[in-house]
Amino acid sequence: MNLLLLSWNYIKSKPLNTLLNVLLMSLGIAIIIVLLLFSTQLDNKLSQNQRGIDLVVGAKGSPLQLILANVFHIDFPTGNVKLDEAKRLTRNRLIKTAIPLALGDNYRGYRIVGTNHDYFNLYNGEMEEGELWRYNLETIIGSKVAESLDLKIGDTFFGAHGISVEGMDHEEATYEVVGIMKQMNNVLDNLILTNIESVWMAHEHEEEHEEGEHAEEKQLGSAYETGLPDGDEDDEITSMLIQYRSPLGAVQMPRIVNSSTNMQAASPAFETARLFSLLGIGVNMIRSFAYIIIIVSGLSIFISLYNALKDRKYDLAIMRSLGASRGKLFVHVIFEGVIITVIGGLIGLVLGHGLMEVLASYYEKSEEVGITGYIFVNQEVWILLISVGVGVLASILPAFNAYRTDISGVLAQQ
Repeated sequence: MNLLLLSWNYIKSKPLNTLLNVLLMSLGIAIIIVLLLFSTQLDNKLSQNQRGIDLVVGAKGSPLQLILANVFHIDFPTGNVKLDEAKRLTRNRLIKTAIPLALGDNYRGYRIVGTNHDYFNLYNGEMEEGELWRYNLETIIGSKVAESLDLKIGDTFFGAHGISVEGMDHEEATYEVVGIMKQMNNVLDNLILTNIESVWMAHEHEEEHEEGEHAEEKQLGSAYETGLPDGDEDDEITSMLIQYRSPLGAVQMPRIVNSSTNMQAASPAFETARLFSLLGIGVNMIRSFAYIIIIVSGLSIFISLYNALKDRKYDLAIMRSLGASRGKLFVHVIFEGVIITVIGGLIGLVLGHGLMEVLASYYEKSEEVGITGYIFVNQEVWILLISVGVGVLASILPAFNAYRTDISGVLAQQ
């Protein structure tokens, strides 16, 4: 007697009840899968992109905005700071490295970041083809930039003012692609990197603040590789990514920056933790709702199996009379609950990944953040095991009643 096949055939004989139970289970599992994929990927990306950055120093404003704009490149910068003031701060003995950033321009939605080679090395960047920039207006581009915009080595383009696609082009400053980075699965994939002098040149041309000879001199000058660039007293940068020389920096540097300069200091670790605490409230509420749906699904399975036993007593008694033991009847009913929850769990798994991918495709920043439905995380195995556990628990009492079936009493009633 194949109990698994017998249980499956009985489930098929009750299609409406089975469909309801499967839908409830799959819906709860799908919601949990979406939340799991979102929180796991977001946490991994945030941790990966902020690795090696102890402090971000930039213009005063929202600390969280400062982090989002300069570390994760998903918000607008808080403003600019004077290059001279930034240089003075880097002389502090508590600072090991300070990587400058100059933001504010884009090309067809992808951000142009003025920086130095240290920024490329911070994320262990590797070149797919070409080389790092050496002169002004030379750029290297991320893998997704190259793929999306179909850019190749030697192509040229104009940067546009602002972060949004609708910005006005800097047509006097022509960028050239000299390198394409390998896919790194971090912020480099979505960025266009150049030196800070190139960003200054684009903005100086637009504002017409410089003399012709001074602009030409900057165009011919070779790019620096490390440290902060040389510039005029009016030159500005957007921020600096700082790494401490010792743990003492975490105690003193934020206070020094915030109290004795016109700049602001923000800790990526602290701000991202605060961001997750804010997001966690909503995520936990939705997750609780999903667990309630799973519990309701378990109750529905229990009620279906329990009520069905009233109509199946004769069938169970016949099975006993044909040689089936009490234990086989018990396992038979348990199988029914497990089959329903396993089907619901698998459908919920597929539905959750599909829903995550659909949501990611509608959210314009999902590609930059790195959210996708085409990944599998280890916790999903535990979710499937939980669904099986719900099926077992929902089936125990009906299975115990089947175990206690009185053969002679049931047959006598018939």
